[in-house]
Amino acid sequence: MGRIVRLDQNMVNMIAAGEVIERPASAVKELMENSIDAGATAVVVTVEDGGRKLISITDNGEGMDRDDLAAAFESHATSKIRDTSDLSGITTLGFRGEALASIASIAHVRAVSRTPQSDQANCIEIDCGDRQSVGPCSGDVGTTIQVRDLFYKTPARRKFLRTANTEMGHITEQFTRIALPKDQLGLTLIHNGRELYRLSGSLALRQRIAQLFPMLEADDLVEASTDEKGIRIRALLGHPSTSRTNNRFQYAFLNGRFIRDKFISHAIKEAYRGLLEPNRFPVVFLFIQMPYDEYDVNVHPTKTEVRFYNSNLVHSQILATMREKLLGTDLHMPARLPSGPAASLDDHRQTQRARRQEIADAMADFFKQHRPAHRQQQFDLQAGRAPHDAGSPQRESRISHEPAPAMLSFDGPRYLQIHDSYIVEQTDDGFVIIDQHALHEAMLYEMLRERAGSGPLESQRLLLPETFDVTDAQADAIEDNAEVFRRLGVELAPFGPRTYAVQAFPTLLAKVSAVSFVQDLVDLLATRRATLNPEDMLDEVLNMTACKAAIKAGQKLTESEIQQLLADRQRYESTSRCPHGRPTTIAFSMKELEKQFKRT
Repeated sequence: MGRIVRLDQNMVNMIAAGEVIERPASAVKELMENSIDAGATAVVVTVEDGGRKLISITDNGEGMDRDDLAAAFESHATSKIRDTSDLSGITTLGFRGEALASIASIAHVRAVSRTPQSDQANCIEIDCGDRQSVGPCSGDVGTTIQVRDLFYKTPARRKFLRTANTEMGHITEQFTRIALPKDQLGLTLIHNGRELYRLSGSLALRQRIAQLFPMLEADDLVEASTDEKGIRIRALLGHPSTSRTNNRFQYAFLNGRFIRDKFISHAIKEAYRGLLEPNRFPVVFLFIQMPYDEYDVNVHPTKTEVRFYNSNLVHSQILATMREKLLGTDLHMPARLPSGPAASLDDHRQTQRARRQEIADAMADFFKQHRPAHRQQQFDLQAGRAPHDAGSPQRESRISHEPAPAMLSFDGPRYLQIHDSYIVEQTDDGFVIIDQHALHEAMLYEMLRERAGSGPLESQRLLLPETFDVTDAQADAIEDNAEVFRRLGVELAPFGPRTYAVQAFPTLLAKVSAVSFVQDLVDLLATRRATLNPEDMLDEVLNMTACKAAIKAGQKLTESEIQQLLADRQRYESTSRCPHGRPTTIAFSMKELEKQFKRT
């Protein structure tokens, strides 16, 4: 007798369930997708004990008659495709015909369904593959499927389930993935008798996001949209300040189907390049519509992976749509002033007096430093001090109690440098604090990208070439990245067995040590060459170059240098973040200041 045997159908279904039904959330996803494919406009999801005890899905879709209800739980039975030609343009969320058969092989299932044309419903019960006959019962138009005791006859699988709260978190995530693109669908989620979500089918997308993600400010999301080359894109983009440590708040949908795709993930990352700190992920809700025959969803049983026939076009369209919108939006970070702990009235008054005195002293010093000499006398008079002449002792004076004349208008600068690192600039709505290094670095980075894209940076030959030693790995990195050095305007030449000489250096870095810069550059290239493609490598090099050439924190600037720095901002599309993702500017509004000083 041969060793190869044909598995019985229920065993086949149980094995399929291992791929399709990983946990209760998987069953919720499959059943909700079936309800949507059935034309439902309202779906109620009821769960007990994180889905381990009960999962119940009720919809008002088109329902099933007696014969269809019996056939629905057969393996690979579906109404959504007929022949192989249908696979090239799948328009439904489900199509494999695996879900119901898989679920029924690992749980106790009861299904009740009624079509609009029928006066009564039909029901069927299946206990881990052991099915009863279909019989009449009472029920509304649509379908209700109850799944009880998931994996109760497969303890090896059941023991891998987590706590009820953990499993409920996965169910909520699946609910969210289905709810976001289906904003015309009414959805309700109930756990252990408590209603978690009730989403009306008339909610706008932002309102739906606000209900599903109360921790986000949905009204602050930046909207971008395009409709070009057969691809329609709508994106709601989070401000860089709302970024997260993982990509949990990145949702991409293709014709209403939640997907994970490396090309889309890369496009999102590139769109926020230079706007986020390393290892931070933006908040993004991305909705893509394109012809169904332009991609293949028949890649993985969970149907979250797709294969685009022109992935480069999809990538470029998403990147261009998002990047253009982000660069054209004011992304300056608003200040978030702490409210502080509750304090007594006396403490509060004392703190406010101290704050006002500090500000008054600082402003007095500032105006004294910048006020023209001929206005000092007027300033002294208004301050209640006697005027004095340079070179003569100050004389006492009788202070008049008559109204002082109005202070002359001040035409001096509307900014000042503090701690030789930050620039405070007055605005129409308050003031902003600028990190001088970060702002200059952001502008240099944009300039370098533009110039490096059109040809090598301008450089000049050194009168005396400077030499440095390298390891074998560093020598290889220099040879492998000859194009990077050429585009930077750095010319290197061998000067011995393990020595190189810097022959030419970019004029932009005239104040930077040539050897120090090149050594840092070589270290970077040797460390990252195996993990980055050429363009990403060049971009990281430009980041480093901009940082090296930028004004430093602690560097005192003249008034003309500050004026030039602030004026140069207008030449660039986006200077709200440095290449490392740190904010360059923090804005303080008058409203926030008045709130802090208890004036409102």
